[in-house]
Amino acid sequence: MEAYMKILFTICGRAGSKGIKNKNIRDFVGKPLPYYSLSAIDLFLKRNNVEYDIVINSDSEELLSMMTHSGIRDVDTINRKLSLAGDAVGKIDVISNCLEIMEERKQTKYDFVVDLDITSPLRKVEDIENLVRKHIESRPDVTTSVTTSRRNPYFNQVMRTEKGVKKVIDSNYTARQQAPEIFDMNASLYAYSPEYLKSGKGVLDGYCEVIEMYDTGILDLDHENDFELLEVIADYLYRNNSEFAEIRDNI
Repeated sequence: MEAYMKILFTICGRAGSKGIKNKNIRDFVGKPLPYYSLSAIDLFLKRNNVEYDIVINSDSEELLSMMTHSGIRDVDTINRKLSLAGDAVGKIDVISNCLEIMEERKQTKYDFVVDLDITSPLRKVEDIENLVRKHIESRPDVTTSVTTSRRNPYFNQVMRTEKGVKKVIDSNYTARQQAPEIFDMNASLYAYSPEYLKSGKGVLDGYCEVIEMYDTGILDLDHENDFELLEVIADYLYRNNSEFAEIRDNI
């Protein structure tokens, strides 16, 4: 990576959770869940010569305290204002607020902002490197992480109608391989240009690029059984894949 580049890393998490109690501060395979994101950033920085700042944004005093005492790497903190604390607030608005505050606090400008989702602990350092490289090479408004979708709306996804179900998108494809390639956004990693964050537009309203990640490494953590299943997957990956294991071993 280019030494003159300056990246703002953001980690954002609300207090509480409707589906999984205190999701953002609980342990995951024996380690605090938010530490996995900080550990991934730490390993990326050890391997890439870039200028950086790291900030945690939350309305949870426990999460803010946890991150400042991790021992992994120093972070700045932002106490999330009430207007950005609701569960209906888009995360891009919180990230934009992080950029605004950190530019003023540090009296600096950033080349781009990289956000790591707390509830996506299973990632590799290579994933962050691929994200940053793609964002530098393509210069989009947004670069995000995806996985290849296991279902395709042109072939084997259906929706309810007034009478039974039908394919989501009408097509004559007889094999999935014939249908357009479809991806699932896994919400693990995002890179934003500062100008786009300040525009007030949504994540996919501009020019968006993607990088692909390991397809079973991320589940939507909406219910307790999702959390437990992801721990089973994590345990397997930590035992069988050193690139995933090093993130946990670095905590």
